[in-house]
Amino acid sequence: MSSFHASAAVRRVESTSLRVQQPTSTDDLVSLAMGEPNFDTPARIRQAADAALAAGYTHYAPLKGDIQLREALAQRMSTLRGGPVDVDQVIVTHGGSGGLAAAILGIVDPGDTVVVPDPTYSLYADLVSLAGGRLVPVPLTDDLHWDLDRLRDALVGARLFVFCNPGNPTGIVHTGAELEALGRMLDGTDTLVISDEAYSELVFGTEPFRSAWQVPALAERTVYCQTFSKSYAMTGWRVGYLAGPADVIAAAARVHATFNGSPNTAVQRAALVAVNECADDVIAMREVYRRRRALMLDGLRQIPSLSITEPDGAFYCFPRYHADLPAIDVVAHLRSHGVATRPGSEFGRHGEHHIRLSYAASDEAIEEGVLRLAKGLTDLN
Repeated sequence: MSSFHASAAVRRVESTSLRVQQPTSTDDLVSLAMGEPNFDTPARIRQAADAALAAGYTHYAPLKGDIQLREALAQRMSTLRGGPVDVDQVIVTHGGSGGLAAAILGIVDPGDTVVVPDPTYSLYADLVSLAGGRLVPVPLTDDLHWDLDRLRDALVGARLFVFCNPGNPTGIVHTGAELEALGRMLDGTDTLVISDEAYSELVFGTEPFRSAWQVPALAERTVYCQTFSKSYAMTGWRVGYLAGPADVIAAAARVHATFNGSPNTAVQRAALVAVNECADDVIAMREVYRRRRALMLDGLRQIPSLSITEPDGAFYCFPRYHADLPAIDVVAHLRSHGVATRPGSEFGRHGEHHIRLSYAASDEAIEEGVLRLAKGLTDLN
């Protein structure tokens, strides 16, 4: 038998991926690297899963998702949009990641141009590589918002624009004005948009969050990707959803059914309870994040070797460090000082000289982690 060669799709991902697999954390390491809530899933959701299992929800679910959950999500999207959304415009997915994969692979042909901000969530680039698309990263401005002139140029002839709002890794919330500008850029084109709004419930600024689905110039061309992971502390449950134009959602549903099959049956019954009954849990967790955000920012502002762009959403800070070293080396150095972070270069070439810090951690971890961060950066100078 001749030696094995992975498929071209796998080789494309391996040759371009920036995603970092960090070493296993040890007990003496403080982690500010996590991308998930440190809360337990709210009790009502866990109890709903127990009740669903006891009631026999242990068989295959419909491929597009539990119809009651899809109806509840369609109603939620109708409220968000300010107009009717049909249940055929919504599918339940294997987490937000499964939704992103289904949408990108359902849209992108080999050679298609896909535009993303740089830096941004690194999974987008891997999925574009898997599909055989041509990725065009557009650097952010110094304040970590879109460079509208460069974005306008990059979008000419593009099949797709993918972004997250609030941003991972930046914590930036893109304004209504930015979204309106994007809508004007795309007017008269066939370019589609994927708006990954996983952190939309975690916004801390004075301006209300505006979804791409609330911008008339974007709504008809936008696939909305959402997850229960961040808002409801359900990362391990692996449930999310897509909403968008019916024909695009049908294509994504075909991909999702082929890759994943039907979503977990009992988990969807728990997700229905989350949608219908757990708004107060989301608010309570958001207020804790708000306090932790202030705690982390207060500490980071005391470190002279960092430049801070204040985040208004998600649970990340994305400071720029002043040392003349690659981010991957700075992260390794900080681990030797007992604090785990993520390199900004993992999220794109223009994330270099940044680190991503998460305040989805306890107060004690944030305080101690920032102290170790300060000591580690001082030792670099």
